[in-house]
Amino acid sequence: MEIGIIGSGHIGGTLTRRLRSLGHDVAVANSRGPESLADLAAETGARAVSVEDAVQGAELVVVAIPLKAVPQLPAALFDGKLVVDANNYYPQRDGDIPELLDRSLSSSRWTADHLKGARVVKVFNNIQAAHLMDEGKPAGTSGRIALPVAADDADAKRTVMGLVDELGFDPVDAGTLDESWRQQPDTPVYGTDRDADGVREGLAAARP
Repeated sequence: MEIGIIGSGHIGGTLTRRLRSLGHDVAVANSRGPESLADLAAETGARAVSVEDAVQGAELVVVAIPLKAVPQLPAALFDGKLVVDANNYYPQRDGDIPELLDRSLSSSRWTADHLKGARVVKVFNNIQAAHLMDEGKPAGTSGRIALPVAADDADAKRTVMGLVDELGFDPVDAGTLDESWRQQPDTPVYGTDRDADGVREGLAAARP
């Protein structure tokens, strides 16, 4: 696939490495510009580009940036794009966002509202970057880590669940974007490396 990754931190950098190792064509961008990504590009063979170029040429775009930076993205470019939202809301970093503080919106719904027209899928937000890098296992392996995947668009969700499996994790359907609060920080599945049955139990046990 042609994949754009916005963000080169823990999750963005890890996905750049993993997806390139699987043979995907990856273009990576961040807020500091392509020159700041020269080392990552040299290491992985990914293309260091602008945010605009990362989005325009991509079949799938991963957004892995501080949540507070989402409103600064060029929203019109994302219209119709399949967007993987790997973000979390951390008030101490992102500031007071009332509808997220009171949980009247999931952070992915908030992101989708900013990226109007995007087909947003929530995943990769609940796993530690080191485990995303090193703990992928072949399908059928006992104890294989599972990742919850939430979206409103069934085709987009199916595509992303296939990518999760390719990366070595069991994808678990976690419902809609409005239900994706069940995989946000301070829930049973956040940072816990459960298998598929464990993720389903954790999602069901989550409380607002």
